[in-house]
Amino acid sequence: MFKCIIIDDEPIAIKVIKKHLSAFTQFQVVGECANAIEAMGILPQGNVDLIFCDIQMPHITGVEFVKSLRSSPKIIFTTAYRDYAIEAFDLNIVDYLLKPISFERFAQAINKFLELSISSENVSNSAAVQDETEKNYILVKADKKHHKIELDSILYFESMGDYVIVHTKAKKIITKERISNICEMIPGSGFLRIHRSFIVSFKSVKAIGSGFVELESIRLPIGRNYKTNVDKYLNRGNQ
Repeated sequence: MFKCIIIDDEPIAIKVIKKHLSAFTQFQVVGECANAIEAMGILPQGNVDLIFCDIQMPHITGVEFVKSLRSSPKIIFTTAYRDYAIEAFDLNIVDYLLKPISFERFAQAINKFLELSISSENVSNSAAVQDETEKNYILVKADKKHHKIELDSILYFESMGDYVIVHTKAKKIITKERISNICEMIPGSGFLRIHRSFIVSFKSVKAIGSGFVELESIRLPIGRNYKTNVDKYLNRGNQ
């Protein structure tokens, strides 16, 4: 059961969200708040999985509220204003719903949340199920959808600031993700961090030289701080 709270200074808006949410048996509303200050009093009381949050509210805005959270549950913004969309998505929210919210659009947001929850659960349990039951794919978000990428198809990951390019044998996928988060998503036994901007697949490595790694059709640099990682890989291969 997912616990959620609704934050909105309009009682009608809360009523609409509760009505839409009642169609999904996996959710329990544990709090209804007229502003973000009230929500701050509820969050420490128990584990909240999802927050439906308006943006234009008394005291502080929804965006300011989310920024203030040290450890934030998943967020779905519900607002009548388009102006905050870019800033909101920079906070890694689940979705941005414009009022009036149709049930169809609401359901899409719920499905996004459920997909993210399943992905997070798989990542958190990966250490316990590593060997035979280890996942052979990752889920990355791009082009407003989640892509299932088989690990065997990945050649390497390339960091571009707040984005990562997943280079596969067939295509490239650009996702808004930090490369440090990618490191947590993939099994350490199958991939090698060779540079602050590159993670390569063991299976794709064709040769290793002084300061570089060769894949099928490209040469990537070895960062000075990652030379130890490469040496461990080489030593393992010689055992």
